[in-house]
Amino acid sequence: MTTPEALPAYWRDVSTRIPALPAEIPEAWAFGATPEHADDLLELVLSGVKTGTASSVWDYEAAEERMPEAGDLSVILDGAAAPRAVIRTTSVRIVPFDEVDEEHARSEGEGDRTLRAWRDIHERYWREHSENPRGFAPDMPVLCERFELVDPAG
Repeated sequence: MTTPEALPAYWRDVSTRIPALPAEIPEAWAFGATPEHADDLLELVLSGVKTGTASSVWDYEAAEERMPEAGDLSVILDGAAAPRAVIRTTSVRIVPFDEVDEEHARSEGEGDRTLRAWRDIHERYWREHSENPRGFAPDMPVLCERFELVDPAG
């Protein structure tokens, strides 16, 4: 797990290399539900394949968490909870699950990058890992987030 000093030290290093970044450390989180999934998705981000992600609006509501907005920065953690990258959210839109489009599915970089694969992967994910009792529904609200890689840590 990330030690209390790891995130501040990482942010100091990134801020030194990119002085335009704010002094305040942004939210840190990992993609996926397991350490292995976090590492796999992080590699897609670092390689430039993954430029989008999707989240259940119901999960944000159940956890009482703020939803991301365009311009937000995030520190992305690997499966061991070590900070590895910084991303900036470039756009956010909320659509029903069954209206997520092919372009967004491709931006997520998973599977064969088709809409069919995206739907299969995400339905399974929300059925198994939702933070809310509703889990999955074909018309559930999905937050489709696009982002850019600001800094990959070596």
